[in-house]
Amino acid sequence: MAVPKRKTSKSRRDKRRSANSKAVKPNIMECPQCHEPKLPHRVCPSCGYYKNKEVKEVN
Repeated sequence: MAVPKRKTSKSRRDKRRSANSKAVKPNIMECPQCHEPKLPHRVCPSCGYYKNKEVKEVN
């Protein structure tokens, strides 16, 4: 059975663990109807359009 020769240091262990927990900034695109920023693949919160169709009414 394989056994480590030396103890893994805390810094080496934490560097390995932190590689998977990076915060990712969401992509923001421009709405083709009202040119306001919105998240991709979602209804625009300012005009209510999605894929050039009105999905919901916005007051």
